[in-house]
Amino acid sequence: MSRAGHDAIVVGSGPNGLAAAVTLARAGRSVLVIEARETVGGGCRSMELTEPGFVHDVCSAVHPLVAGSPFFRGLPLAELGIHLLHPDAPLAHPLDDGTAVMLERSVRATAAGLGPDGAAYERLMAPMAAGYAGILGGVLQGPLRVPRHPLAMARFAPHALRSAVGVARSRFAGERARALLAGMAAHSMLPLEAPPTGGIGLVLGMLGHAVGWPIVRGGSQRIADGLAAHLAALGGQVETGRTVRALDELPPARAVLLDVTPRQLLAMAGDRIPPRERLRLARYRYGPGVFKVDWALDGPIPWRAPECARAATVHLGGTMGEIAAAERAVVRGRHPEWPYVLLAQHTPLDPTRAPAGHHTVWAYCHVPSGSAVDMTARIEAQIERFAPGFRERVIARATRGPADLERENPNYVGGDINGGLQDLRQTIARPVLRANPYATPVPGVYLCSSSTPPGGGVHGMCGHLAARAALRRQLA
Repeated sequence: MSRAGHDAIVVGSGPNGLAAAVTLARAGRSVLVIEARETVGGGCRSMELTEPGFVHDVCSAVHPLVAGSPFFRGLPLAELGIHLLHPDAPLAHPLDDGTAVMLERSVRATAAGLGPDGAAYERLMAPMAAGYAGILGGVLQGPLRVPRHPLAMARFAPHALRSAVGVARSRFAGERARALLAGMAAHSMLPLEAPPTGGIGLVLGMLGHAVGWPIVRGGSQRIADGLAAHLAALGGQVETGRTVRALDELPPARAVLLDVTPRQLLAMAGDRIPPRERLRLARYRYGPGVFKVDWALDGPIPWRAPECARAATVHLGGTMGEIAAAERAVVRGRHPEWPYVLLAQHTPLDPTRAPAGHHTVWAYCHVPSGSAVDMTARIEAQIERFAPGFRERVIARATRGPADLERENPNYVGGDINGGLQDLRQTIARPVLRANPYATPVPGVYLCSSSTPPGGGVHGMCGHLAARAALRRQLA
């Protein structure tokens, strides 16, 4: 331990804050994590939101990036109580004809369900799935770093910055393949006509083939709890129930890492940030919000396409044209009548989350930033479209709009769960264009949140890379 008390203090215990702390502790540095809430977790929390005995994930729910991230792959997950459960198929995308497009672990099996586009899909995805480690490593290390696997990245590069609509129209002729790509690309919370939505959709598909889209037994909270336990075993400390409103409130340390967005950084640093730098950070843009619903059910979802029961994740939105229109409306400040809905059904795979014979369901749709519109009826109508009789199985529901989400987690500004818009500009300049994107204008203070590269998702790489930057510059 340094004379300052701790080598490093990390503010915020989301996956990135904990990843930063673990990385520092593994390098032999003394670390204190300070968390405002009574439990660790950030976007990885699980609670009984509806009825006693029904465990719901508060935010993140499905974890292909935990399965593929270099940070998590370097941890003994099972020893930490993080057990990844893999559904029979990573993803289902039902259509109005009563069938569902299935993303299978096998590229060839997926292609077999795409009709005349099967061969084109296999040509596109097979090389990516085979070289996923190099591609994912390149994507998750950030856009301005020399890739460690240049050949793998070279194969992905022609698609990385394209729009989903551009990729789909150039590669596929039928609606099944186009819908599959559109549903994955819409995770970006961007219009599907915008880059880099094509690259985002392809990376998610690649992960489905290479590592799957698993859930965590017992809930996503187990990820945060496992990281906190690993940190404790390494000698790190966690203090919960303490809100940090200003940097001056922190005890002495050689380095401070903040799992916050630029808005909170500006508030915490005050006049320690020069005016010109304050303006740059204040221009950081936040994306659309989400409206989320959790349900307790007295039985499984009655899918019209029975193959949907094979997947833990289901994309609801119909064709590429419908999904693109819904996402375009959100960006223009409107609430689509038929929103694109991301749905997770955990209990068929993890019955520990509900009483015997009962089920939990998790879903959200995108809404304009800060929206106060209740989207419950529209989300349920979209589910009923593909699963008639769903509402009859609802025992209880819990809803959360953008204001609720931001109240629970200030990083979700306006309900933006990605920590900031992830368009092409803010993929490269995140939060601003800087040789070291994790450094701030305050000496010894670093950002380690999803407002830094590589951005949103439970991969821990923002925290891991920020910690490595601090080790090189501040804690050598």
